[in-house]
Amino acid sequence: MIKHFLLIGMGGFIGSIARYMLSKLNLYIDFMSIPIGTLLVNVLGSFIIGFLTGYADKSPLLTLEWRLFLMVGLCGGFTTFSSFTNENLTLLHNGQYASVFIYTGLSVFFGFIAVYLGFITSNAL
Repeated sequence: MIKHFLLIGMGGFIGSIARYMLSKLNLYIDFMSIPIGTLLVNVLGSFIIGFLTGYADKSPLLTLEWRLFLMVGLCGGFTTFSSFTNENLTLLHNGQYASVFIYTGLSVFFGFIAVYLGFITSNAL
């Protein structure tokens, strides 16, 4: 059990740092005040977890330990739903209602497309 916690923790450490680095795009890209870095993180994280899910379905190479490290740890630390909801709250407080709907819609739509593309990409291998 301790081994599993350590694997998840190491993956989460790496994923969190990667999320922080990509979220810096929020400082450089401004489109209707939508946090582009967080949007990118959520879409990319959805693709990665979809790919890993598809790969795990067909390959014994992705052991329980690797799934814990990559899917629970890395993807869990990388994706940012709590940041996403907090950023939407900030947009609401600032009266940017259109941005809330666009940001939420883009995140859900592209997140679903990304997880599906990741899954089918892994099945095409």
